[in-house]
Amino acid sequence: MSDNHGNTPAAWSAVAVGLLAFLVGGIGLMLDPVSMTIFWIGVAIGVGAIVLYVVMAKLGYNTESH
Repeated sequence: MSDNHGNTPAAWSAVAVGLLAFLVGGIGLMLDPVSMTIFWIGVAIGVGAIVLYVVMAKLGYNTESH
């Protein structure tokens, strides 16, 4: 099991972008009428959060040393 328990720059960056994705998607769903375009932009940002984590992890930002 990992020593860092997710407290790495890669994990925190992905979480921050993921929260932004949920915010954008939620705003899109709360508009009247519902804006599916803004919702899908939020989904795309969420996928970008996963990609960001993978790229940062491969660059070595998934360790406590940074």
